[in-house]
Amino acid sequence: MPVQEKPTAPKTYSQEEAFKASVEYFKGDDLAARVWVNKYALKDSFGNIYELTPNDMHRRIAKEIARIEQRYPNPMTEDEVFDLIRDFKYIVPQGSPMAGIGNPYQIASLSNCFVIGNEGDSDSYGGIMKIDQEQVQLMKRRGGVGHDLSHIRPKGSPVKNSALTSTGIVPFMERYSNSTREVAQDGRRGALMLSVSINHPDAEDFIDAKMEQGKVTGANVSVRIDDAFMKAVKDNGTYTQKYPIHSKDPVNVKDIEAEKLWKKIVHNAWQSAEPGILFWDTVINESVPDCYADLGYKTVSTNPCGEIPLCPYDSCRLLAINLFSYVEEPFTENASFNYDLFKKHIAAAQRIMDDIIDLELEKIDGILAKIDADPENLDIKGVERNLWLNIRKKAQEGRRTGIGITAEGDMLAGLGLKYGSKEGVDFSVDIHKQVALEAYRGSVNTAKERGAFSIFDSDREKENPFIQRLREADEKLYYDMLEYGRRNIALLTIAPTGTTSLMTQTTSGIEPVFLPVYKRRRKVNPNDKDVRVDFVDEVGDSWEEYVVFHHRFKEWMKAKGHDTTKNYTQEELDKLVKSSPYYQATSNDVDWLSKVKMQGAVQKWVDHSISVTINLPNDASEELVGQLYLEAWQAGCKGVTVYRDGSRSGVLISNEEKKEEEKEEGNAVFPTKRPQVLKADVVRFQNNKDKWIAFIGLIDDRPYEIFTGFADDEDGILIPRWVNEGLIIKNRNEDGTSRYDFQYQNKRGYKTTIEGLSHKFNPEFWNYAKLISSTLRHGMSIEKVVDLIASLQLDTESINTWKNGVARALKRYIADGTVARKEKCNNCNSTSLIYQEGCLTCKDCGSSKCG
Repeated sequence: MPVQEKPTAPKTYSQEEAFKASVEYFKGDDLAARVWVNKYALKDSFGNIYELTPNDMHRRIAKEIARIEQRYPNPMTEDEVFDLIRDFKYIVPQGSPMAGIGNPYQIASLSNCFVIGNEGDSDSYGGIMKIDQEQVQLMKRRGGVGHDLSHIRPKGSPVKNSALTSTGIVPFMERYSNSTREVAQDGRRGALMLSVSINHPDAEDFIDAKMEQGKVTGANVSVRIDDAFMKAVKDNGTYTQKYPIHSKDPVNVKDIEAEKLWKKIVHNAWQSAEPGILFWDTVINESVPDCYADLGYKTVSTNPCGEIPLCPYDSCRLLAINLFSYVEEPFTENASFNYDLFKKHIAAAQRIMDDIIDLELEKIDGILAKIDADPENLDIKGVERNLWLNIRKKAQEGRRTGIGITAEGDMLAGLGLKYGSKEGVDFSVDIHKQVALEAYRGSVNTAKERGAFSIFDSDREKENPFIQRLREADEKLYYDMLEYGRRNIALLTIAPTGTTSLMTQTTSGIEPVFLPVYKRRRKVNPNDKDVRVDFVDEVGDSWEEYVVFHHRFKEWMKAKGHDTTKNYTQEELDKLVKSSPYYQATSNDVDWLSKVKMQGAVQKWVDHSISVTINLPNDASEELVGQLYLEAWQAGCKGVTVYRDGSRSGVLISNEEKKEEEKEEGNAVFPTKRPQVLKADVVRFQNNKDKWIAFIGLIDDRPYEIFTGFADDEDGILIPRWVNEGLIIKNRNEDGTSRYDFQYQNKRGYKTTIEGLSHKFNPEFWNYAKLISSTLRHGMSIEKVVDLIASLQLDTESINTWKNGVARALKRYIADGTVARKEKCNNCNSTSLIYQEGCLTCKDCGSSKCG
């Protein structure tokens, strides 16, 4: 009798082996390699890694997709699927599908996002606690969750328990937020969206809830705003709030001044980037699934980043198409877009998405089997079990998919089109129109072979604006859909691509490039050789700074014959950027109004929604934020997020963290004796008709002293407009008194010195500047210095305009580049964060809450 051989154990790799191989795979991009190894390489709960490079992952995914394909006619082979997804080139499954498909070591969902809720809008404590438990159960399976709070009765309403009256919405916001913070998966914290209708009497409390420091830090919040409210804002009219919000016979009615509440929304968004806004009538009227609202598909909230509006217990899986890969001969005179290949791949992507739903149903069966096998009493695990049964029903019945894109900014640059220009917007809109047509065509063709989603009814959909748009664009597609149905209830989104775009090495989602060139820090260890120390942080760690080129900017450099290995000066880098298609097309350059209009135009061809951020400079006004919100509504956007540079400073940190950080900013940070030479920034500002200039001495990029006064006239300091930095040098006069000189380098390379800053300005300005410099040198937080300046009671108009300008100049340093310097990456503690698509992403380690 032959001896049976033991099955060979799968090969494992160390973290170092996988990282080294992946760095080679990504052609030296250690950030992309680190993200892949940490987040997506197949591993078990003991940390054993079973994949060496992303090619192993792509083969794992292709094998599983091909297995599902065999169930249906005309199946794709494993190699055909592999060629579509390999190297992150064309079709890129996102987040949960990438990590979970074919993963035997993790019992988790393949859905990226869920919405939950109670039938009958129950606001009993039992119903509220049930939502809390369901939220936790989903987050432990790697899902982001959203739910709406409009069913909870307003504060002060009578209740039949010992409290006698309701506490309202806010305490439950805090409960759900805390639950989110307690759940983590593989270092990835849960993500939560809480929403409420503007129609609810507690809407103002909801809008204010996150403004109190340390409150509701585990959730994003958005307000569902209807057209009636927006019209009342435009007409300066009143608006009626009521509870229940859709009741014809409400028990609670309150008339409010719409503009007053609107200004509060705008102010809070200006100050803290929240609340986001959901234009709810647009969401519902455009929603194809809401044609089936009476069958359980009434949209009630969105996922955490707002791009998937969902009904209770529905979920969605996400996939991105890498748009840059369809640009042939990019950055050349012959650049063109390969529409034929693009359309072919959209159809394949929609088919793959439908296969992933079958894989998700298998995953849910695995989760249910795990729940059934658990020794817990059914009373304890009943909520979790029913949750997954409800999710399974929706996935099987509606078969919702989420095809999106990434690399929009690089696609346009590769074609020589400027992001935000009329030509760029027109091209983008056409691309998204083609995505919609080919995805819907793919869903109809899949329905021919596999059958339509079970509740498809063309009569229900015939008046839907999105379906009508498809009919107008392609009548054959529309009539085929009437004949064969459609495989999926809804198909499209533009989601954040977060860490995915680090691996595609492109711009993220629909966003423009953040920066074509930027600096990154690498920690220097004591035994490291051939490194330099450019920065020492407050705890004594040393860091080396180095220039990083955006990958496709580097490709442009090569196409134009520029040396990509040269150590460029800042002036040379500026010239390079200026001559590239990325010039004035970064997230901070793009005209805000044109970006909003672009979002509205693209939204017409996306049946779900779009995750995009409007980035504003720190000194943007509240009026501008309100204008952009209003324009977004009029343009047809379903939602909008505005982020003002540095606006999250001091809002999203706890009191304990703030106390600790204020200690770090104490005397120990700065030398007790003023160094002779300080690096300095030159900041110009204008108030009313007065032009001012500030020379700000810096230590570790933080203000240490300030000299200010009039600029560009006979009473002020005359220096060229292009001078924005230099040195402040402490010297001595002949009589032994101190003076402070400013030195800069002119365009011929010679040093020019302005002697005695303290004597160049009006003595009144100088005396106040000494006061401000003293507080800065003794480590007072910049926020408190700004508050101190604002509180000064000054007599003359000119000194008051000076006061306002100084405060504005110092506020620039509350933010460290693009994000408040106090907001740090949860993963690596870096402050090199950027805000895109409603999400913070770390430039140093790639960590993002958006997958």
